[in-house]
Amino acid sequence: MRRRWGLGGLASGRMASGRMTSLALLVVALAAALVAVILLPRVSTADGGDQRLIHSERSLYRQVLVYEDDEEGTRCLCFTRLCAIGRQSCSYLRDPDRLVFEYTQMMLGALYLAPQPQSILIIGLGGGTLPHTLEKLLPQAEIDVVEIDPAVVRVAQQYFGFRADAHVHVIVEDGRAYVRRMLRGSRRYQLIMLDAYDSQYIPEHMLTREFLMQVRALLTPGGVVAANTFSSSRLYQNESVTYSSVFGQFYNLKSSNRVILAANGPLPSMDTVTRNSRLFVAAFRPFGLAPADVLARFSTRVDWDPHARVLTDQYSPANLLNALPR
Repeated sequence: MRRRWGLGGLASGRMASGRMTSLALLVVALAAALVAVILLPRVSTADGGDQRLIHSERSLYRQVLVYEDDEEGTRCLCFTRLCAIGRQSCSYLRDPDRLVFEYTQMMLGALYLAPQPQSILIIGLGGGTLPHTLEKLLPQAEIDVVEIDPAVVRVAQQYFGFRADAHVHVIVEDGRAYVRRMLRGSRRYQLIMLDAYDSQYIPEHMLTREFLMQVRALLTPGGVVAANTFSSSRLYQNESVTYSSVFGQFYNLKSSNRVILAANGPLPSMDTVTRNSRLFVAAFRPFGLAPADVLARFSTRVDWDPHARVLTDQYSPANLLNALPR
């Protein structure tokens, strides 16, 4: 006997079928999520870490990647897969104020030359470590951060807690173009920090004597520039004589990176630097930093060939020279 379905029976059948389909989809979704957690990409980085990729995008300028290292407890920004050229910025997940890298600690050595700058320019945002730290140390200072890549700004906000506010301003623009534009006006800075990197090294047009002369012109009298470079770059000789040609004697702080500290005027003496460093004993403590550790890296010793060729807009072979030996 053929069974007839009334409307109620048809509806019940569809409902049962729908529940089974929904259940099946839920099971598939849960399984996929579990697989995704288990199989999240993990990579070994250039400095030996084992990291999990949590964000990846291709911007107009570069790859922008964010990794987490569960063992180290860090989240890091990189511009190359496997962080092959090193990590651009990192923060400790449980203690975001604590500084991960020695180079950021050395950059703060600029405060030993000028302890209370009220106008600060930072070229290169990264994860926002420098503006975040400086705002906490100098809450009344006006901090302008120039970053060419909108994707880096978004990632700094989303993954590293960076926020612009009444004292910290973000300008999306090429750093050299911004410096040139500001020179047409009256704004000048007491501290300028150069921390711009692409996937390989400092952009070529920010390595030259012409650019550094513009930077010096944007400083107030006695203003300080801090520049993050590599201590083992094949451009080390050329960079050093280029900075010397513009600023004269400078302080050279070295670890895996090299930080140059120079002044728009006479370089403060080591006695002055030492005295100023003591002002930050308590202020540096929340960042896991002892002023004496940074002070120990200050040197004016010339460890480069003073006859090396100065980098200019006409002679800046960065792409050829900056790569580390492989």
